[in-house]
Amino acid sequence: MNLHEYQGKEILASYGVTIQRGKVATTAAEAVAAAKELTEETGTGWHVIKAQVHAGGRGKGGGVKLAKNLEQVEEIAGQIIGMDLVTPQTSAEGKRVHQVLVAEDVYEPGEVEVEEFYMSVLLDRAQGKT
Repeated sequence: MNLHEYQGKEILASYGVTIQRGKVATTAAEAVAAAKELTEETGTGWHVIKAQVHAGGRGKGGGVKLAKNLEQVEEIAGQIIGMDLVTPQTSAEGKRVHQVLVAEDVYEPGEVEVEEFYMSVLLDRAQGKT
């Protein structure tokens, strides 16, 4: 089963896990509307625009960018939606991006360097079979 980031976050949130909040958009105009809603709900002024494709390394391929205002949200979302995102986990042709996750910026400046953690789950159905 392949889940997009926003789908995985919805599942985690349904179990009470604190997540980076975001909204899915399929156009640049929807991305701006989503960013406005997030600002009202969370107070965030910056937003992270994330391509929703089944591939790791989206940031290195140009599919994750920080927008510091609504004009940048519109510009970045317009660039990412419709692009063929090439990452280390795609073919040379890449994967077409049809939607983005507009997420709150959760990094806070401070004296301690920010750490990121990634999680993956793999079900081994062959275990115990001979």
